[in-house]
Amino acid sequence: MPGRYLLDTNIVIALFRSDPLVETRLRDEEEVYLSSVVLGELIYGARISGRPSDNLDRIAQFAADTPAFGCDAETADHYALIKAELRAKGRPIPENDLWIAAVTMQHNLILVTRDGHFAEIESLRREAW
Repeated sequence: MPGRYLLDTNIVIALFRSDPLVETRLRDEEEVYLSSVVLGELIYGARISGRPSDNLDRIAQFAADTPAFGCDAETADHYALIKAELRAKGRPIPENDLWIAAVTMQHNLILVTRDGHFAEIESLRREAW
């Protein structure tokens, strides 16, 4: 059943590495999105890689075909709620992942990730591909 998904950085990297599971799932999905935070992580990785030009071109091509959500005041509110929840539990996660989760929740998406620490955010819908 098709859903509305936001791809985490590790899923985009898996796609770039021709992971068959990710490729198969993406063929069946119509609503797939990125966040500006994921794009930033991908671009950073490309710039420090051994082939920055090739990797930046690949990211640009993928980003041209995949809508990306930025962060705004509503995103910031989701971020703050998530961070406070995790602080109360004593279970912090990386800052960029807080923003990725906030964008996912703001737009009522399902986060596709292979990072287990997102399970700490109880209200976040997620799948591992």
